[in-house]
Amino acid sequence: MSSLNASLATALSGLMADQGAMETTANNVANVNTPGYTREVPLLVTSDPVELGNLTFGTGVTLQSVESIRDPLLESQIQQQTQTENQYNTLSAALQQTQLNFTTTGSDIGTEITNFFNSVNQLSTDPTDLSVRQGVITAADNLATSFNTTANNLTQQQQTLDLSVVQTVGQINQLTSQIAQLNAQISGLQNAGQSAGSFVDQRQQAIDQLSSLVDVSVIPTNNTLTLTTANGAPLVSANQSFQLTTQTNAGGLHEVYSEGNDITSQLTSGQLGGTLAARDQEIPAIENQLDTLAAGLATAVNGVQTAGFDLNGNAGTDLFNPPPANTTGAAASLSVAITNPSLIAASSDGTAGSNGNAQAMYALSNQAIIDGQNPADYYSGIVSNVGNAVADASAEQTASNSILQQLNDQLSSVSGVSLDEEAANMVQYQDAYQASAQVITTINDMMYAAIQITTLTG
Repeated sequence: MSSLNASLATALSGLMADQGAMETTANNVANVNTPGYTREVPLLVTSDPVELGNLTFGTGVTLQSVESIRDPLLESQIQQQTQTENQYNTLSAALQQTQLNFTTTGSDIGTEITNFFNSVNQLSTDPTDLSVRQGVITAADNLATSFNTTANNLTQQQQTLDLSVVQTVGQINQLTSQIAQLNAQISGLQNAGQSAGSFVDQRQQAIDQLSSLVDVSVIPTNNTLTLTTANGAPLVSANQSFQLTTQTNAGGLHEVYSEGNDITSQLTSGQLGGTLAARDQEIPAIENQLDTLAAGLATAVNGVQTAGFDLNGNAGTDLFNPPPANTTGAAASLSVAITNPSLIAASSDGTAGSNGNAQAMYALSNQAIIDGQNPADYYSGIVSNVGNAVADASAEQTASNSILQQLNDQLSSVSGVSLDEEAANMVQYQDAYQASAQVITTINDMMYAAIQITTLTG
């Protein structure tokens, strides 16, 4: 009887182990379309044998654990590439919006510069015609308005990006809190010898989402993870999260702080890095170029205007209100200083029919008055720079997206669920389960027979 009981226990161990294996397979099949799910496999090990005299008998099988199939190196590469992809996704989208200000629409700065100088050229053909003079003022006003509109659009976009910085920091804080809680749950289960696969999947998804927002470094520590930014600012340590904060600077824009330290300039990847690059580098560079163009053009035109004489024979006054001395804000504040068409200084000698000063003003269109370039060429350079920046960001976006897709495909081949493989496993575990059940049935019959024999002979 003792040997039959031992055999029964051995068969029962196989029954229970195969049942657990089938449950694992069923869970894999159920989660085949679940984002972030990692395939699980049952780890079956031989139970400790027993020795009876010179003989050693096996005691069956044990389902030691259910393990998730992971590739830490691939997961790390995916996190890094996710940061890069979302950096360029965000930067590309921002630059494309910026580029809309520099397309030819009939009222863009380039067109209005041409219209202004054309009106001045027309004035040189008939310097006494008030309607032509009014056309110059109108063209100058349209030019100023175009500068104002473009500069204000860039400022508005910068403010929108600034709002995105605040929102992204809030999302980062939510994810780091979630990861810290998952760290605690995973550590508790693993320390108790239990499987934490589902919670590890949730944590990995949260880390992937965090990587899409900011540059993250992941450091394994015992049964938990420590997360920092690429430059070492703490985000998560075990079950504790460290919240990022924002503070406005002198310019009214939000800077990102970690434990009282300004880390804005250190954040270069992820959505936050792309947003900061557009807000703090790309847009200000364009604004500076527009200010240089507006200030240089206004100063040059005013210089010619004040050197000539108006229709009344008086010395000319500024056509544009003088730009700021340091040119900052020149594009946004550019405006026409005169409204009376007779005040345009077309004459070079004080006589009404003279057009020498109008010709001198028109000549500015082909003179290197803006950093060694004429106004139209300088503006074309701005448009070209914006277009190149968009093209570069788009190319980087496409390349990083392709690499990320390849990495995800590789990870899926390692950690993803294959229905064909799971079907084969199910048949294998089912056959083993049925075999164990048959052994139990046989032993049960043998035990019944033994009891009957004992009863009859007793």
